[in-house]
Amino acid sequence: QVQLVESGGGLVQAGGSLRLSCATSGRTFSNYAMGWFRQAPGKDREFVGAISRSGGVTRYADSVKGRFTISRDNAKNTVYLQMNSLKPEDTAVYYCAAAVYGTSYMSKVNDYNYWGQGTQVTVSS
Repeated sequence: QVQLVESGGGLVQAGGSLRLSCATSGRTFSNYAMGWFRQAPGKDREFVGAISRSGGVTRYADSVKGRFTISRDNAKNTVYLQMNSLKPEDTAVYYCAAAVYGTSYMSKVNDYNYWGQGTQVTVSS
């Protein structure tokens, strides 16, 4: 079993920045591609970005490209989501997810095996 715990969410003004962290435990972290998703009230959970098992490849949704950056530290079993130039439409609950032996090309909810509990990000205008 794998546990994922997100942290770092909060309230920020438009144009500001936040850094989310997702700490994992339970299995070999480097076996997982890691993804970030978000879900706004009344909307489906949507792909934000993903990072390969080695950390060498990242992919992003068009809506966040150039503003968000995903990184990982395999020694700390942690993946990060740096969010800059935040907009009110970025307001959502953000989730990290793990795909066993996955790749950064995985962008669907069903591609991922394990999920965190989510952390709220609210961007005020």
